[in-house]
Amino acid sequence: MTDARYDKGMQTRRAVLGDAHVDRAEAGKSDLDQPFQELITISAWGTVWASDAISRRERSMLTLALLAATGNFEEIPMHIRATARTGASKEDVMQAFQHVAIYAGVPKANHAIKLAKQTYAEMEAAEK
Repeated sequence: MTDARYDKGMQTRRAVLGDAHVDRAEAGKSDLDQPFQELITISAWGTVWASDAISRRERSMLTLALLAATGNFEEIPMHIRATARTGASKEDVMQAFQHVAIYAGVPKANHAIKLAKQTYAEMEAAEK
């Protein structure tokens, strides 16, 4: 694919998620999910995440809060790992999850915090 937004999306995706994550996702791609992968690369990564209207730190916090608030917990560890590249601190993430607790429910925030703690612990262990 040679779409400029796709190329920008891959660049942004790699900058936020890291080469290793994107390489694994690309290696697992099949004919079945190829159109979906192109859609998210162009739309999410090439348009929304590529925008400079807000910082990657802010976008990271928003994304984590929205994932938690909507119960899309499977994506939270990936986006916690991305905070190492977006600049969102642990404190930023906890502030986002506190908003989730107030506006979307304590159980959702509680589960998101559990996942964040596990993921941060894995990240710290990998650094040693």
